[in-house]
Amino acid sequence: MTDYEVAGEPGKGYLLDNQQAEAGERFTALAELFDPVTFRRLRALGIADGWNCWEIGAGGPSVPRWLAERVGEKGRVLATDLDTSWMPQVGAPYEVVQHDVGVDEAPEGSFDLVHARLVLVHVPQREAALRSMVRALRPGGWLLVEDADPALQPLACPDEYGPEQELANRIRRGFRALLAERGAQLAFGRTLPRLLRTAGLADVEADAYFPITSPAGSVLEAATVRQIRDRLVQGGLATAEEIEEHLANIGAGHLDTATAPLISAWGRKPPQ
Repeated sequence: MTDYEVAGEPGKGYLLDNQQAEAGERFTALAELFDPVTFRRLRALGIADGWNCWEIGAGGPSVPRWLAERVGEKGRVLATDLDTSWMPQVGAPYEVVQHDVGVDEAPEGSFDLVHARLVLVHVPQREAALRSMVRALRPGGWLLVEDADPALQPLACPDEYGPEQELANRIRRGFRALLAERGAQLAFGRTLPRLLRTAGLADVEADAYFPITSPAGSVLEAATVRQIRDRLVQGGLATAEEIEEHLANIGAGHLDTATAPLISAWGRKPPQ
């Protein structure tokens, strides 16, 4: 997930529905934008043959598939999500299980690696989820949490030099308002190093990345706006005409569309 992804709160429903066709476009764009960052960090943590891995909020198949290739037949990859409809149901080299990390108990087993990307920012029970993730680690195992911080860089177009960019940023502000209404913590990413230390992990480090312009960023922006257009209009956050204009601007290649920063934080469970 990103600041573009599903945020839920009891009684308010989901902002983006993974059953919609645009969900596949989002997953593909997210993989292109952020998989290189995630894979570089996982390699640095030393992922190797035989590791037992838990991938949380997998959404699409790109990260669990990559993990399965690295851990080999002696290893195990468990991919969990609230909605597994975009995951292979049979024949994949990893397990797929429907699971709510904020509510459900951690899966059985002791993991060498637990990874969640763009998940906890949207989980109302995020502290309980983080504790569950830490408990699931074996002594010496690594937790890698990557999450968005839309408040740190809130603009769709950081270079706001004209009316097209101003419109993009106004629609992004509307989207952030919808996210906040559904319980997303928009300044969550920056808290990860502290939260990992508080959870008892050692060797905690973090870095950040956000693309300012790319074809995948434009695809992600357009797919997201198409999914939330009705809620933007109903909430008085944008008119239908403004949304169509924004989508046309994206399609014409007029916008350098940025995402919120992806903050990656990692730490190791101390040996017992």
